[in-house]
Amino acid sequence: MLKPYIFLCMLLFSWISVVTGSVSYDGKAILINGKRRLLLSGSIHYPRSTPDMWPDLIQKAKDGGLDVIQTYVFWNAHEPSPGKYYFEGRYDLLQFLRLVQKAGLYVHLRIGPFVCAEWNFGGFPVWLKYVPGIVFREDNEPFKNAMRGFTEKIVNMMKAENMFQPQGGPIILAQIENEYELMEFDIGKTGKDYAYWAANMAVGLKTGVPWVMCKQADAPDPIINACNGFYCENFNPNKNYKPKVWTENWGGWLSEFGSPVPYRPVEDIAFAVARFIQNNGTYMNYYMYHGGTNFGRTSGRFVTTSYDYDSPIDEYGLVREPKWSHLRELHKAIKLCETALVSVNPQVIWLGTNQEAHVFESSPGACAAFLANYDPQYSVTVTFRNMKYDLLPWSVSILPDCKTVVFNTAKVSAPKFHMGMWPIGKFFWQSYTEPAATVGDKKTFTVDGLKEQLSVTWDKSDYLWYITEVKIDGNEGFLKNGQLPILTVESAGHALDVFINGQLIGTAYGNSKNPSLTFNGKVNLRAGINTIALLSSSVGLPNIGTHFERWNIGILGPVTLKGLNSGTWDMSKWKWTYKTPFGHLTGA
Repeated sequence: MLKPYIFLCMLLFSWISVVTGSVSYDGKAILINGKRRLLLSGSIHYPRSTPDMWPDLIQKAKDGGLDVIQTYVFWNAHEPSPGKYYFEGRYDLLQFLRLVQKAGLYVHLRIGPFVCAEWNFGGFPVWLKYVPGIVFREDNEPFKNAMRGFTEKIVNMMKAENMFQPQGGPIILAQIENEYELMEFDIGKTGKDYAYWAANMAVGLKTGVPWVMCKQADAPDPIINACNGFYCENFNPNKNYKPKVWTENWGGWLSEFGSPVPYRPVEDIAFAVARFIQNNGTYMNYYMYHGGTNFGRTSGRFVTTSYDYDSPIDEYGLVREPKWSHLRELHKAIKLCETALVSVNPQVIWLGTNQEAHVFESSPGACAAFLANYDPQYSVTVTFRNMKYDLLPWSVSILPDCKTVVFNTAKVSAPKFHMGMWPIGKFFWQSYTEPAATVGDKKTFTVDGLKEQLSVTWDKSDYLWYITEVKIDGNEGFLKNGQLPILTVESAGHALDVFINGQLIGTAYGNSKNPSLTFNGKVNLRAGINTIALLSSSVGLPNIGTHFERWNIGILGPVTLKGLNSGTWDMSKWKWTYKTPFGHLTGA
């Protein structure tokens, strides 16, 4: 019985050695199992689509020529209250990663845990704002303790499920923090100290895969610093032994309420990718490849429900043409050049005033050339290795054998159409009418002064009623002369409806550039008791910037009533009653 047992052990060991692997890097590329790879990636955020969409989205990404799926991890979705975690439905991160692995693709897991991503509060849970002594994203112990706790939670979960590549899983890269260098520049030493702490903390978790910090020029070794932007061909990592990584190629842009829907031509995207690759780039990610939907109340401040992002796969999971097909053909052409691209640095040859060739020639016999025309208006004919080539304006031609053009970034042959969606039946809508709130309503509380909205709702509702009563004496002059008093309300945003005695008398609202607002309006008050009910509405929480812990929404005052016999009343410190439309009160 010994020999069969030995044979079985050998088979088992052989299988393990096949499914496990290694990930490292050098100055040319990411190395998977010791082999340099040119990796094309696309962002698909699992909460921005439904689980039944995931297999099709992933397959379309693979069919489009991608090697890697990149996603953020969303802290506020996974830890809605301290120490209580949620990983179900659209937030089933492990299931999403398993589907990516099943499709034969890799994963770049951007843990953050600050993500920006036009996501509500940048991915931070609201409860974090109320941790005593906290200062977000600085060298601050309360923040670092919370951040480290969530990061360790995700890393340990991935390890337990063998998700990292050395364990046989799909994750080949991880990311800590996100676009931090601008904040670091603003706040100085405490920011630099925090960035180094975050990097060292991440490396200490021993994932077995490289860590990335995007837009972080001073990322310490062994962290790879990476580029985000519309163009990254001129970006270089901070050490010559690190690969050139483009974590976010912005293929479109976010949509904000009140702003036009952004659009980026596929010719320009392909041109940007080809220029990055010809300049030694070996990892490029489309942000987004599928944008999806900001379901519920997950979008950042004034960001629309749609997160379509003009992506190659649209919000509903349909391919957008000609973008998807044109990029697929680009990927095919680049992959034909991979052996040469990851082997040597290019020789750059000027072919004209605004034209150049990048030639990758390695032994034995591998050769690839990128012929670029940087003139945005005029086509040109250039001579390269004794052959004539026509180059369209603002384009790159790819020659996998240094002879034959297989792709030009500006020459779009894919069909120009976008599939639409039509309802197959009638929709039935329901509406709910709620009267203006009053002091005597149920599920309210009353305190002296104005309370910041988030401290009351904890973001469980977008709405908060501020209610007070005003007693008007019968001798007030305005009751006789008709010169009505003026109510002024100062609010940190984002929208305000003003009710006097149950009647709507005016509205004010901010916008993405200036979310704060001021309401000024005449109010028709009567002798006796009058009810002023102010309905404050938020349109998502900020997702980018410094000092999240200081950001406020709602009516902060002053609230004044001008034009009375005694002058102007400041009501800011009066008794105010608070109510949410659906009874979500946590800050009482």
